[in-house]
Parts: sequence; structure tokens; C-alpha cells
Amino acid sequence: MDDIKILLVDDEEDFIKTLSERLDLRDLGSETALSGEQALGYVGDNEPDVMVLDLKMPGIDGMEVLRRVRKTYPHIQVIIQTGHGNDLDEAEARRLGVFDYLKKPIEIEVLVERIKAAYQAKNNLLDNSAGAVAFAEAGEYETAQNLLGK
Repeated sequence: MDDIKILLVDDEEDFIKTLSERLDLRDLGSETALSGEQALGYVGDNEPDVMVLDLKMPGIDGMEVLRRVRKTYPHIQVIIQTGHGNDLDEAEARRLGVFDYLKKPIEIEVLVERIKAAYQAKNNLLDNSAGAVAFAEAGEYETAQNLLGK
């Protein structure tokens, strides 16, 4: 599999460091951010493929990071990982287009599988977007809309 650019975002420094090390042992390198502000700065400079995002953080929380990323970088796949979320948070995250919503503690193999699935979804989205443009330019608007899932 291609190198997946992963950004881990969590305000618990020990947790995120350990998670990054565990992913690295599975040949999945990652970058880390300890706040919503750091995450948004990283996304603006590096555009990860997949972001694993904690929901509850001081300052800019995970839900606001998700909103901003969705608006500017809709192709970045976001996986919420939270120990404090509730059904309303999950419903809002799904409405905003989160790839997955996982509750801590999460088995590392489950997270690895979800990261790989999110990366594949991103590639499919980009492929479908390029195909949709080609069909739209040819006047095949219904086919273009179907490719985009609309």
C-alpha cells in the first residue's frame, strides 16, 4: 500500500505518542498534533490523507476541527476517536461527513483497518471526482452525479 499520510490529534501527549509508536510498528508513519489549533496548521501545510481526531480538547475541539477540515479539505478522511463522546456527538460527526466514529479504548488492529479503509475511500473519492468531471464535460450529467453519490 502507498504511504498513507496520517495525522493523529489528541491533547493527551502520552496517549498520542504511544499510538504513533504502535502505528509505526505496523509500517504506518504518522504525525501528531496536541491541539485543534496545531491540527489545523498541519492540515494547511501538509494535507494528510487520514486524520484520527479526538473529540474533546481544550480550545478548538475536535468537532470544530472536523467542520473546518470538511469545508476546506473535503477529501481528507477523518476518524473520530473519543472517550467522552455521546450519541448526539456521533450523530453530528456523521452529519458532517466523518469517515468513522470510534470509542476509546480501540484495539490497534481495528484502528489500523479503519485507517486503511479511510485511505482507500479517499482514493476512490478522488478517482470518482476526476471521472465525474470528464462525464460532466461530455454532457453526461447523470453519470457524473452517480459517480459522486448524489
